[in-house]
Amino acid sequence: MKRQLNSGLRRVSNLPLRRRAVIAAIALLLLAVVVFFVLRNGDDSVEAGAMEDVSVMSDMPGMSGSSDGSVALTSEQARTFGVTYGTADYRTLSHQVRTVGIVAVDERRTAQIAPKIGGFAERLYVNFTGQQVQRGQPVLELYSPELIAAQQELLAAAQIDRAVGGSNVPGVTSTNVDLVRAARRRFALWDISAAQVSEILRTGRPRRTFTIYSPASGVVLEKRVVAGQSVMAGETLFRLADMSQVWIEAELRGADAGLVRVGSGADIEVAGVQGRSWKGRVEYIYPTVDSVARTLRARIVVSNPGQILKPGMYATVRLSSPSRSTLTVPSSAVISTGERNLVFVDMGKGMLMPHDVRLGGTAGEYTEILSGLEAGQRVVTSAQFLLESESNVGEVMRGMIGQSGSAAMPGMKP
Repeated sequence: MKRQLNSGLRRVSNLPLRRRAVIAAIALLLLAVVVFFVLRNGDDSVEAGAMEDVSVMSDMPGMSGSSDGSVALTSEQARTFGVTYGTADYRTLSHQVRTVGIVAVDERRTAQIAPKIGGFAERLYVNFTGQQVQRGQPVLELYSPELIAAQQELLAAAQIDRAVGGSNVPGVTSTNVDLVRAARRRFALWDISAAQVSEILRTGRPRRTFTIYSPASGVVLEKRVVAGQSVMAGETLFRLADMSQVWIEAELRGADAGLVRVGSGADIEVAGVQGRSWKGRVEYIYPTVDSVARTLRARIVVSNPGQILKPGMYATVRLSSPSRSTLTVPSSAVISTGERNLVFVDMGKGMLMPHDVRLGGTAGEYTEILSGLEAGQRVVTSAQFLLESESNVGEVMRGMIGQSGSAAMPGMKP
């Protein structure tokens, strides 16, 4: 055989180049035909095997499916697969949203200390940020040339009033009393206390400085003045905040924004304070959405005795929306496939049929059903994925077979 093959190769090598090329092309063509028939027979065997698998699956003892996706179970099969049931019913839901927030100053409890007349800060009684200040407490001593001139006018008016008041000249009225009253009102508009004005009139000498008092109680958040500094009328020297009540600025995702209402209760915990929680309520929901984080802010008012909560702290917030009665099922009964939500309903005699449902919110162990079910229906709460895969296996296999069949070349036969 080897000798014959060698002699055949010698004869081919002795042929002209053109004939050798033709013989090689014919050999390649024959090889391609053989490979095609082998692959074609293999596809037919795969298709036949898949069809055989489907027929075998349909003949297997156990669950049986139908074209509408329903599954039939015997009582023994239900026990074997661990199928349990719940009921679609109207229940009272109280949604709870867990989010984060930041402690902020209650803007309604802030105040500024700004003199209404220009001058120089000669002495500071409040001289550092964070200092606790009480209403009516001295803040600084202000020297102002304008105040000294006003004092001299007040003393002059008072002297004229005493001189005219003691005169017995007929027809002369005591109009200088109005000058003293006008001078007093002028000092009051500058927030100079009546006691300081009375002291000037009593001593008959102008004061070099006047004391500025705090208009509110709180913690100094900002200090913008030092001793000896020149200040202008209306310039903010201190900013105060009453920390006995604070805000929590909570961030709400788009899915949770509709569950929170004004008046909703809130439980607040702060990471740095162990074993302590605070109660609050939602006072305001901002009308705009953060363009970067895509969140909505809710303002929560919290009482802060002892001033433990500090502005800038991070807090964990649990918001509870007002309770309401709605149609619900146990959350374990819902199967989410990504494109739709299914619930298997007991139709009687062991028949379980999947129902497309539209979901609302979820609260605890129950999920709201907006459409697709009626109250009183019995639903499967465990082994749903096994049922869902059984109801879809025939369709999946048929799709796979269809794809393998469509891969064959049209017009070709084995």
